[in-house]
Formats: sequence, structure tokens, C-alpha cells
Amino acid sequence: MKPQATLLLLLAGLAGVASAQEARPAADPAADREAILGMLGEYDVDFAFDETVLLAPGYERAPAMRSGGSEVVILVEDSARADGTPQRIVLQHILVDPKSGHVTKHWRQDWIYEADKRFEFSADQTWRVRPIDADKTRGAWTQCVYEVSDAPRYCGTGKWNHKYGVATWTSDRTWRPLPRREYTRREDYNAMNVENRHTIVPGGWTHEQDNTKAVRAADGSTERTIAREYGFNDYRKDTDVDFTPAHDYWKATAGYWERVRARWDGFLAEGNGLHLKTKVDGMALIIPLFTQAAEVEEGKAVADAEIDAAFAEWVEAVPAETVATAR
Repeated sequence: MKPQATLLLLLAGLAGVASAQEARPAADPAADREAILGMLGEYDVDFAFDETVLLAPGYERAPAMRSGGSEVVILVEDSARADGTPQRIVLQHILVDPKSGHVTKHWRQDWIYEADKRFEFSADQTWRVRPIDADKTRGAWTQCVYEVSDAPRYCGTGKWNHKYGVATWTSDRTWRPLPRREYTRREDYNAMNVENRHTIVPGGWTHEQDNTKAVRAADGSTERTIAREYGFNDYRKDTDVDFTPAHDYWKATAGYWERVRARWDGFLAEGNGLHLKTKVDGMALIIPLFTQAAEVEEGKAVADAEIDAAFAEWVEAVPAETVATAR
């Protein structure tokens, strides 16, 4: 082929790449917001986790895990910037036992549009607040997930894709501590490297997890990986269960949990991060907070000093990270 023809083909290819980039849809935060709000509602939920690829010599695949429940997702916050662009959406999950009506405050997910920082699981029982690169967060949403006590779990940053009329958000890969389903029975790994995907589907939504189970050293480096795991949480709209107890619980305790979140925000939104002085199950802090919430539900007053006392005993701030200067 003549050099001129090769050059023309190369230029045509570059033009095609530029056209494809121009054709990519611009960020649509309003559509993203509607997708996130599409997770609100009352659901029958199935949780499924399967170890897939075995990465460590001699490692045997753990049994598949199956569970489920009845869960309502309640809106806590839906705020916007001065120009009307969405800013922050907070969703609270609450479990209900269909037979007894017993309520359990479950996990929480916060969505922040174009967040400039997020917390990261950096070491055992430790989360550090770190900046997000501007190119990475532009047009993207950072989802942060919290424990039943509103303690931090993990964050991920990614963009919503609305192609073909289906809204899907996919995170980057980040670290998280062991899930509750595992840390009471596993000692062969201490962290998970994960990618999360949320999709709004007819009649509900789904949460997919691509998890790699790993052993991390104290300095945050990965010593080894043992297995990959696929997680699939299926939320299907439910009209058979009476979720009134969950709504009543949240109506009675929302103000209390707002005060609890303010304590966590002091470490995560305003500080450098935190370290939990509890065991990995976190029960030393979960029990007093849930006890206080129960008292509030019964109409009793819980003073700020009582909340502060629980945090003072089990949570401590971490200092700012030092960055070594190259010589």
C-alpha cells in the first residue's frame, strides 16, 4: 500500500474515533437522579453469593450462600445545588419480618454527584478520607455504603449509563471490609476488592458485585488473593408484606439517627477519617446505638451526651496522611 493511502486510512480512523467520542451521551444528572430514586419502595429481596474463580493453591470453594428478606428503601435526603443540579441522595434500608413485624435498621446508601472526596477502607477497622481525581468524578456519582450503625463500609465512583432505556451504574474497583455474612466465620482473608453495579429493571432493581477476596498487609499492600466471588441481590417490588412497622420505626427514630450521622460526618465529611476500636463485628457500638434508638421509639429522650459517650469509647479520629517528598 502506498504511504499516501496508509496516511489517509489513519486519518479516517482518527476521525472515526473523534466522531465516536462526540457521539457519547453527555452526563444527564436529572436522569441519574430519577434512576437512584427508582430504588425507593418495598421489596422482596434475594441475596446470592457464589465463589467462582479459585486463586490460591489448595483453596477449596466455599459453599454458595443464599438468603433473603423483606426490605423497604426510604428516602432520607434529596438535595440539589443552587443551580438545580442534583447534589446528594440518601436512601435508608429497613428489614421487616413478615410474620412478627419485627424491624431491623439495615444498610444505608448515599449518592453524591461529582464528589470531590470519599472515604476508603485503608486498614483494619480504619477508613481514610481521600480526594477523587477531577477527571474521574466529572459527571459521575460516588455511592457510599454504611453499616447498620451508620459506620462506614465502602465507597465507589462511576457514571450512570442510560443506553437502550435501561439505567445502570458501575463503580470503579475499591476496597471494603469483610461482609457481615463472612466475618463471623472466616479468618483466611481480611479485605475485598470490589466492583458494584446497580441496574433499574421492570418491577425493581438489582445489585451485582464482582468481589475478590484478599489478604492485605498493614501497609495496605495485597499479600495474596484467594478467590473471586459473584454476588447478586435482586430487589422485586412486594405488595404482600405489611411494611407499616418499618415506616413507623423510621418516623419515630429518624431524628435520632440524624444525630448519629452527624457524629460520623464529623470524622468523614469534616475530618481525615476514623478508626473503630471495636471488634470486626462492631457490636460494641451497634448495641448502645440500637438501644438508644429503641428508647427514642418508646418516646424517651436520649441526650446528645449519651450519643457522644458511645462514640468517645469506640471511635477515634485518624491523623492526616503524610506524603513523602521526593529527593
